[in-house]
Amino acid sequence: MAHEDDSRQAVPNPRGRRADGDGGTRRRPLRERHVEETVEVAVPVRTAYNQWTQFKTFPRFSTVVRGVEQVRPTVTVWSIGYGPLRHRFPVEIVEQDPDAYLAWRGLEQNPSHQGEVEFMPTESGGTAITVRMLLEPRGGARLLTRSTGAARLTSRLVNAELVNFKQFIEGLGQEGGAWRGTIRNGRVQHDHPEPPRSRVAQWPVG
Repeated sequence: MAHEDDSRQAVPNPRGRRADGDGGTRRRPLRERHVEETVEVAVPVRTAYNQWTQFKTFPRFSTVVRGVEQVRPTVTVWSIGYGPLRHRFPVEIVEQDPDAYLAWRGLEQNPSHQGEVEFMPTESGGTAITVRMLLEPRGGARLLTRSTGAARLTSRLVNAELVNFKQFIEGLGQEGGAWRGTIRNGRVQHDHPEPPRSRVAQWPVG
């Protein structure tokens, strides 16, 4: 899902700035051109967010996700496709705020993609889930993704997957698991700093 935007291409977006924990702001990884779809689900934000973090359950409701493997705390490998066709690619979570926001970037080079999902409470007590994605293909594939038809197809697919998630979590009524950690710039943030490590592995620290 590099960690930093190219300042020559990045487009400032007021909706794309979020308060950081120390009161500052940080820019979301997406630029202006992206697909955006929203669905409202009839469960609280915490429930929707918790279930979303259970990536290995995506094949249970998705029509395209065939499998998800966790290879590192912030890196997963996704297998997607229709019928016998399969495509595997690694994804890194670069930002994650419990009950609010998650951003990722694909680690493959062609096509490169970025995405984010935002969770907002609704007046009815449910959750508005918004997914934004940006595909950055290389070479001749750029012409395909720039076309209006390709953008519409991607939007329909994202919308269909959101509807599938809505039906899945509303059918469950509660999350089947959760990961409540915070991630900044691709690194898991720990509540308590790790103790210093000895230069000699067998020696005690302190």
